[in-house]
Amino acid sequence: MIRSELCARASPGGPATLGTDYNRPSETAPAPTTRMADPELDDGVRIAQLLASDLVGYGDALADVTVTDADPDVEPTVDGAHAYRVRIAERPLAAVFVHPDRARVEFEAGQDAALDAAREAGLRVRPKAVEPPRTVVFVENGAEVKRVLRVVEAAVTA
Repeated sequence: MIRSELCARASPGGPATLGTDYNRPSETAPAPTTRMADPELDDGVRIAQLLASDLVGYGDALADVTVTDADPDVEPTVDGAHAYRVRIAERPLAAVFVHPDRARVEFEAGQDAALDAAREAGLRVRPKAVEPPRTVVFVENGAEVKRVLRVVEAAVTA
């Protein structure tokens, strides 16, 4: 399975590259970093790219997380455009949507754990009363991406 159809590879001070498939032998995955995310980053597409990069580069409980069904040409919309899906061991975990000024993560699995972890991390979060129910977490700037990783981890281990 392709580890990531959409992965943001950030070069120091440079823009992210979309559409990189690190499973191909000709492309090398970057080593996980502890780079500081720009707290002023409020571009929904760039926030989603940063999240995708961190999801596939993070180890530990997220080692089996994959980013799939990515739209490398996604354009943000007011209602949120589908950017990619997050899966754990082939099972759907969440979908990521992009708005002009933020990203939105809708958890399809581990909703209660995601709700609690997002509140604990100080993220804007709300349950979504649909069938099946979901938990929506808003990622409003680059600095919140690392906190969302803790939410994903909580949903995975739930």
